[in-house]
Amino acid sequence: MGYFMGKIIYLMGKSSTGKDTVYKILREEYREQLKTIVPYTTRPIREGETEGVEYHFTDEGGYRQLQEQGKVIEVRNYETVHGLWRYFTVFDEKQMCPECDYIMIGTLESYRMTADYIAKGKDKGDPILEAFELLPVLMEVEDGLRLERALARERKEKEPRYEEMCRRFLADNKDFSEENIQKANITRRFCNIDLEECLNEIRGYLKEAGIS
Repeated sequence: MGYFMGKIIYLMGKSSTGKDTVYKILREEYREQLKTIVPYTTRPIREGETEGVEYHFTDEGGYRQLQEQGKVIEVRNYETVHGLWRYFTVFDEKQMCPECDYIMIGTLESYRMTADYIAKGKDKGDPILEAFELLPVLMEVEDGLRLERALARERKEKEPRYEEMCRRFLADNKDFSEENIQKANITRRFCNIDLEECLNEIRGYLKEAGIS
């Protein structure tokens, strides 16, 4: 096959680092260049979210069916005050064309598992996975500012879930530890104190990778 190398831009960061906002802006700016690989979740849809945009929303039965079919690349399980919520990525050849570039959003662990999945596919000589390259975009914000943003966002919800917000805030500090970042071989980070400055830095990174 050619040799076009399809790229997957993988956005990640702790909660309230602005990754969802950056993801939406980049999707709009690069709509001609970047397609999406939309992740799945079993949590309830939130106000302002759209099915098939932020996530594909399913239930436990839907998750188990996809798992039995061998389509789940990675899954993150969270025991919340509202029950078990799963976030996962599905390998769908219809979504992953090696002649296209993509943008995804997830966690550090989901990035690592996706990287491992692709690496194993390459080792096995999978022609689709051989043609992909992962480009991580790790976004960061100082924890005090991040907590302020999280609280402001939660107050806008019809039914604020402060307990869940605090659980997630603390869990993120563990999930995005320096040790885990190093294990994921991520060396470049993007600070999102000023949104436009952060976006310009990411745009430069994408340009270096041949996406402009």
